[in-house]
Amino acid sequence: MTLEQLIFVGGILHFGILLASAAVPQVLDWKGSLAKLDNLTRQLVWVHGAFIVLVIVGFGLLSVFFATDLASGTPLARAVCFFVAFFWLARLFVQFFVFDTKPHLKSLLLKVGYHGLTVVFAYHAVVYSLAAILA
Repeated sequence: MTLEQLIFVGGILHFGILLASAAVPQVLDWKGSLAKLDNLTRQLVWVHGAFIVLVIVGFGLLSVFFATDLASGTPLARAVCFFVAFFWLARLFVQFFVFDTKPHLKSLLLKVGYHGLTVVFAYHAVVYSLAAILA
């Protein structure tokens, strides 16, 4: 596959992440957990979550509709790809060294989904790093 095609696939995978993340509030019982917080803190959690969703939507749209441009190696393309790669590398760091997910991965489906998302995050980190460095 070409770098352009890998970036396009990355764009589609961004939307897959969003589909999977739609289950997070229910799986983690955000309604019950966030009810214990004061109103402003609860609102901040939801607003931060919404902004992360917007960033991922942006990554997906850019990757699907501008894959050729992102693979072109222009300074702007490399900068955007660097930012996307850094975002997903940071997310992987949090996944491996910050989150304690074991108490929440109670079913085979949740375990497969969690590890599948880890693979997707790694895919993004690798593909967009290659685009930032080699294109």
